[in-house]
Amino acid sequence: MHIDKELDARGLNCPLPILKAKKALADLHSGQTLRVVSTDAGSVRDFQAFAKQTGNELLEQQTVGTDFIHVMRRR
Repeated sequence: MHIDKELDARGLNCPLPILKAKKALADLHSGQTLRVVSTDAGSVRDFQAFAKQTGNELLEQQTVGTDFIHVMRRR
């Protein structure tokens, strides 16, 4: 999968990963993708809710070790 922008949100707790993702998505064009890496377990649920509220598409979520990886496509 092609990723247009990556965001490292490791060590940040709610709501910072979402706020940083919102800012990063604003810099992207429609259809571009953002990959966010977080260590906050609550970010899994937060990104699902964020996608529903904003209309951005949550393409993928996965856990790798202590990292929670979220891939979103800008609406």
